[in-house]
Amino acid sequence: MYARNQYLSKLIAKKDNGRVKIITGLRRSGKSVLLFELYRNWLLSEGVQENQIIAIALDVLMNAKYRNPIELDKYIREHMLDEKKRYYIFIDEIQFVSEIQNPYVDDVDAKITFVDVVLGLMQMKNADVYITGSNSKMLSSDILTQFRDRGDEIRVYPISFAEFYETYEGDKRGAWQDYYTYGGMPFALSLKSHEEKGHYLKNLFEQTYIRDVLERHNIKNEQGVLDTLLDVLASGIGSLTNPNKLSNTFKSECQILIGAETIDKYIGYFEESYLIAKSNRYDVKGRKYISTPLKYYYSDLGLRNARLGFRQLEETHIMENVLYNDLIRRDMDVDVGVVECYGKNEENKRIRKQLEVDFVVNKGDKRFYIQSALSIADPEKREQEIASLKKIPDSFEKIVVVRDYLKPWQDENGIIYMGVEQFLLDENVIH
Repeated sequence: MYARNQYLSKLIAKKDNGRVKIITGLRRSGKSVLLFELYRNWLLSEGVQENQIIAIALDVLMNAKYRNPIELDKYIREHMLDEKKRYYIFIDEIQFVSEIQNPYVDDVDAKITFVDVVLGLMQMKNADVYITGSNSKMLSSDILTQFRDRGDEIRVYPISFAEFYETYEGDKRGAWQDYYTYGGMPFALSLKSHEEKGHYLKNLFEQTYIRDVLERHNIKNEQGVLDTLLDVLASGIGSLTNPNKLSNTFKSECQILIGAETIDKYIGYFEESYLIAKSNRYDVKGRKYISTPLKYYYSDLGLRNARLGFRQLEETHIMENVLYNDLIRRDMDVDVGVVECYGKNEENKRIRKQLEVDFVVNKGDKRFYIQSALSIADPEKREQEIASLKKIPDSFEKIVVVRDYLKPWQDENGIIYMGVEQFLLDENVIH
């Protein structure tokens, strides 16, 4: 079992703060273990009694009755036997709670949802409420408004490289190769063979994530459009695209006519499920966002690789995806950068060019520009990688992360170079 100290410490810090703790993230990424085992064990070690912890998992069939919000509320209150005791209420996968007609009024628009259950519990002075969910729609603006700023979100990500390496039996290079191949889904990492890992990840993708999207949004998935879209996004991680380009790809390569608006909607469903994430383009010099194109990344590389049958393991884009996930996990705001500059073409005419910066990273008043590169051993390749960084007219830190092992060093332009393992293992390199 992984310690998940990053998330456990956040829960401990928010204990008894009068707000509902909302633990979100990709299904099977470890939310339940964090709450039902790690945090529960910590509470018990601090003197909380077993009967003060009321825990219910709503994705389990035996608890299907409690997907009715009235029955769920009744169950919890029946277990709060002593007004003088403080109770810690864990509700796992709360998105399974149905919206029902209010049976006590005639208004057909009067509904009862999990929000009513949570708000009611928050009115009880001896209740500390924790919920988990695998769908970002449960945190939409209207629901957050109903929580009236009384909720704290704690986003849980798949196992990071640093967490993985803590228990890895081997060197850093071997750990990196295994990590970028199989990703960070906790159960997959407990399996031994390539066949076992691949089978689990493929089945998880098809039987959990795709099925969730189909059922939640009542999609028929005719011609396997959802599957094809996921494959296209998986093949193109780290590449600039947009729904129009994807629509053209469907038409030219798959002979399927599907509009850009529909594709955009489907991608939104994947984002809601935390399966993929998008990174917008930011014009560094112009200090403005560019609406399109943008980049999409998979939340877990093992799922992405299994989706493609482990056939496309190009370290270039995979490394970029791993870095993106790790930066987001560190609570950074991450955009794809573009730097406009002027150069000359083969005819020696002045032309305007756009140079890419892999990541423009912001946290508070700090900013970092990060470039991902397999190697900088060749001087010409190195100059190509840092061309955009040299054109940025500010003094924020600029970093090139490379796959090759090397000791960190800084060049005459102030650009820092370091190996990917060090970057992933040492969070102090950017803070």
